[in-house]
Amino acid sequence: MSKLIALALLSLVMTGCMIGPDYKRPVVETPQAWRLTDREARETANTAWWQQFGDPVLDNLIASAIKENKDLLVATARVDQYAAQYGVVRADLYPQIGAGAQFGQQQITERSGNNLPSGYHTVTGGQQAVLNASWEIDIWGRIRRSSEAARAGLLASEEGRRGVILSLVSSVAVSYVNLRDLDKQLEISSRTAESRKGSYELLKLRFEAGIINEMELAQSKSEYEQALATIPQVLKSIAQQENGLSLLLGRNPGPIPRGKSIDDLKLPAVPVGLPSDLLERRPDIKLAEQNLIAANAQIGVAKAAYYPSISLTGLLGSSSSEFSDLFTGPAKIWQYSAPITLPIFTAGKISSQVKVSEALQQQALYSYQQAIQTAFQEVNDSLAAQSLTRQQLDSQRRRVEALRLYADLARLRYDSGYSSYIEVLDAERSLFDVELAYVQSQGVLFQAAINLYKAMGGGWIAEAERAAAQGDAVTAAVAETPRPCADELERFCTDVK
Repeated sequence: MSKLIALALLSLVMTGCMIGPDYKRPVVETPQAWRLTDREARETANTAWWQQFGDPVLDNLIASAIKENKDLLVATARVDQYAAQYGVVRADLYPQIGAGAQFGQQQITERSGNNLPSGYHTVTGGQQAVLNASWEIDIWGRIRRSSEAARAGLLASEEGRRGVILSLVSSVAVSYVNLRDLDKQLEISSRTAESRKGSYELLKLRFEAGIINEMELAQSKSEYEQALATIPQVLKSIAQQENGLSLLLGRNPGPIPRGKSIDDLKLPAVPVGLPSDLLERRPDIKLAEQNLIAANAQIGVAKAAYYPSISLTGLLGSSSSEFSDLFTGPAKIWQYSAPITLPIFTAGKISSQVKVSEALQQQALYSYQQAIQTAFQEVNDSLAAQSLTRQQLDSQRRRVEALRLYADLARLRYDSGYSSYIEVLDAERSLFDVELAYVQSQGVLFQAAINLYKAMGGGWIAEAERAAAQGDAVTAAVAETPRPCADELERFCTDVK
């Protein structure tokens, strides 16, 4: 009979109603297509896109960052925390069984305050060993809703960890491109300063010979000093970029190895995808949805407080004053009960808690909708930046070619005596500015491509983790690649002094 009661209770628990709303994904209005498209776009959202740069040093840096970055380690530990918390909540679905034992003796005398006869004393004692069990019957689904919320929290923490990987890989790639961009600017500035130094020294000899006036010499010196002043600014930016990249790698500030120059890096292909794909690709959107699921389940947890709470408790064991009799039949003890509690008057406490849960669910819903809209914006911005920066770069490249020709012709006219040196200085100044602007636009174009992959999301996050697991086989030559222009710059600065 007791077995039938237990089976009936178990059936009631498993089929009992679940208080609170079941989760349904909200209807999201998505655009049919992106504002801009690229004819060269192809399905690459699930590939290790950073490898398309063709630079093994960058591959190594990304693998190192995934293994050592402190933010990612924190996010990984947070997943472990939520996994354990899910186990804590889910354990309440099952009976909790414990054991206990007690052994002791006591001497009672006339001084014990028990109105015993004078001179009376006795020694009493007892031993007890019991098993106890308790089980809350989840008729209304309170524990199951709590378990649902905890599971959603676990999945949200995992999406948070994937989001950290997404940002980390993108940040490392952007930082490395910026570093190579600055290296190129340093190269241009050093070359220009060296060229202007030679011109200044030549004009100085002409001035001393009385061929040119002091105004032309002063203008040449001004342009030389202007190029020279650019070098410390670029060096400062390089040092700051290296320090920031070191932090992403989980290291103390220090030099960063280099691979290919920015001119040799290959631009990744443009990934293709529909706006609706972001709902399954982007970790931040999936995280926001899991938070919404958790908040939705908490409404059921709060509403379950309106209904009776039923628990089963029991005790089975032995109790005897003599240890030798502890496990004999007459020493057997047992007890069971099924307490039921029902709230009658709580001064609106339960209804207020339900309203709190509903308000939190609304907040989570709006956050989910906002995450989707933000994703659409970021993809459209990245597509526009990719397309329009490429057009800008083409124009700047043609302008660099034109100004180089202009500078050569101006120099030729000056040497032939057809123009003053001011025309040469103007041509060289314009060429220097445009060369720097062109390199900066190169960096912007690479950043736009990186940001597009970040905005698209995708299965490449798992590819990044697999690449990090295989990243220990990097050659020592790659790890020890020196900083570019270091020797040349040292010699140049020595000459300047």
